[in-house]
Amino acid sequence: MATAIQKITLSSSRDIPFNKLVLSQANVRRVKAGVSIEELAESIARRGLIQGLHVRPVLNGEGQETGMFEVPAGGRRYRALEMLAKQKRLNKATPVPCVVSAANATILIDEVSLAENIERAPLHPLDQYRAFQAMRDKGMTEEDIAAAFFVDVNIVKQRLRLASVSPALLDIYAEDGMELKHLMAFTVSHDHARQEQVWEQIRNSWQKEPYHIRRMLTETTVRASDKRVVFVGIDVYEAAGGIVMRDLFESDDGGWLQDVGLLDRLVSEKLTTIADEIATHGWKWVEAAISIPYGVTHGMRAIKGVPLDITEEDLVARDALQEELDRLTAEYEEADELPDEVDARLGEIEAAIKAIDNRPVGYDLDEIAIAGVFVSIDAEGSLFVDRGYVRSEDEPVELADETAQEDDVDPKTGEIRPPAIQRAVISIGGQSVQAEDEEGDGIRPLPDRLVMELTAHRTLALRDAVANNPRVAMTALLHKLVTDAFLHHAAAGCLDANVRHIFFPAQADELKDSSSAKSVTDRHQRWSDQIPADDEGLWDWLTELDDGVRMDLLAHCVSYGVNSLYEKVNPYGGSGVSEHGLKVRLTQASRLARATGMNMVEAGWRPTVGNYLGRVTKARILEAVREGAGEQAAQLIDHMKKGDMAKEAERLLADTGWLPEPLRAIEPEAEASLERADENRPAFLAGDDAIVEPKDKHCAMIAAE
Repeated sequence: MATAIQKITLSSSRDIPFNKLVLSQANVRRVKAGVSIEELAESIARRGLIQGLHVRPVLNGEGQETGMFEVPAGGRRYRALEMLAKQKRLNKATPVPCVVSAANATILIDEVSLAENIERAPLHPLDQYRAFQAMRDKGMTEEDIAAAFFVDVNIVKQRLRLASVSPALLDIYAEDGMELKHLMAFTVSHDHARQEQVWEQIRNSWQKEPYHIRRMLTETTVRASDKRVVFVGIDVYEAAGGIVMRDLFESDDGGWLQDVGLLDRLVSEKLTTIADEIATHGWKWVEAAISIPYGVTHGMRAIKGVPLDITEEDLVARDALQEELDRLTAEYEEADELPDEVDARLGEIEAAIKAIDNRPVGYDLDEIAIAGVFVSIDAEGSLFVDRGYVRSEDEPVELADETAQEDDVDPKTGEIRPPAIQRAVISIGGQSVQAEDEEGDGIRPLPDRLVMELTAHRTLALRDAVANNPRVAMTALLHKLVTDAFLHHAAAGCLDANVRHIFFPAQADELKDSSSAKSVTDRHQRWSDQIPADDEGLWDWLTELDDGVRMDLLAHCVSYGVNSLYEKVNPYGGSGVSEHGLKVRLTQASRLARATGMNMVEAGWRPTVGNYLGRVTKARILEAVREGAGEQAAQLIDHMKKGDMAKEAERLLADTGWLPEPLRAIEPEAEASLERADENRPAFLAGDDAIVEPKDKHCAMIAAE
């Protein structure tokens, strides 16, 4: 015979006046957690009491009900109601929905309280995201949702962004197939197809870090901090229909611009407009480009302008700005850190003073008619206009003949040869597009062009070091003079000692913005402002200089003759450098570097995708990371494609001080190998004619006469 199943009897519910309720001492919740009582009270005021209270009758000493009820489950709701009653927003006799258990129940009141708290299943985060989205779809604004749930509006924006990820990825997240940090990384892009594609590529890989996902989603974009974006303005880009991808969960420096082609077009249009306006002032030519290469003015004559007189209004404004600057500087002199608003104001004052000091310059109209202007964008994204350069072919005939150098004369025709003006190239993404991945095992020799670019960096840093070490510069000059006087036939003339300015046939785009280039250029400009233009005046001026100043000037002049460039050897003689000549050059350059204490890391060189890592094979990249960051770091990236590997290697090597072989210091004992046979040639030198050229080249924009 089957046993009858005993039926469960549920406690009855009824409304009990609030002033008949008291909080039970058996309530297990002691520690405050989650939503505050204040926020819960506001929620009840807005939505009413969503969940009732669980209560038991309070008995007196004789076991009789007193008419009061204690609350073992729902204590926070009770306290919220109590707060509303104290604020007189709730009548004390207001009926409260309650589930009433028997006073003589066999289940302990403590058990009821504990079960009520631990048996609640927390809401899955995805359910919250979707609930927010449903409320917005039904007409609530992000601000309304934030106010309803007492959270910051940015939290609502983040939750809504999470809900906007591809539904396929949301399902994977709901099934614990990915972590929240991965879902957050996917919100960078709105392209569901691309999100799913990236997930398919990494889902079975151990490399699933959020930064890797963000990098894959933004690899074809441009950062908002790029100088082109700063120059054009992100608002102009968006007004033209451009899309900006933003990360709501991590600092993104303004996000990423998705339409690179549109950005480059806007930059070109703005530069062209500026160039056209400058051309109306009478200049013969205006050359505009995103980046003007270092040394592009070689062979040109710079005309001198006269700063226009400062106006009375500008003078008064400058004095007021200087007074404010001095006051703020004195006020916060002892502060360890400046308040943000003060720091911003100091920057504004300094920029305003600089703008007044750098007032317009006036030029002679006759010289404007034969001179030109370079227009470009500096590293900070500001417009840079460099006026007043005369090309040799535009010089008046008399001046051209007078200033021509021996190297500028064609030996066959005797005519002055115009210098080769290297046209600026508009780069993509702030750097040259590199060649396709070079596959193959082993460490291949570095391409000639790359070694030449690297050694251009080294040469510029070495020039700066020599110019700052007059004693070394004097020694180098004496070495040259003694060599000419005692080891070779004396040159024709009374004294044939000269320093020929060496220019770089190949250079990286960022060379112009390097600390060495800026130091050399600034120093040259300071001397140029002092040196008399006529020969007799120059002699008298030099004669009156004290020894220390003369040494400084000598060091600066000698530095322009420093040449530590690697060049491809011409095995057939004639023009170019011989094998022996290259060895002597590199050996002497290393000696100069040691004597001056020059160090390429201190000179500011860091390995990047553009200047090294994107230009070499995967084996070279791994070798660099292994040497600079260790074997474990190399193992983190050895499975990546070359493009991703180069980007990650740039991050890993950023602060390690690692240098490629052409930039490393050569110790004296290693120099001996340069003087021996060709088989001892450094391994990094290319053994073939391979030159890595950019895939795309854009001509500089020229605003004609």
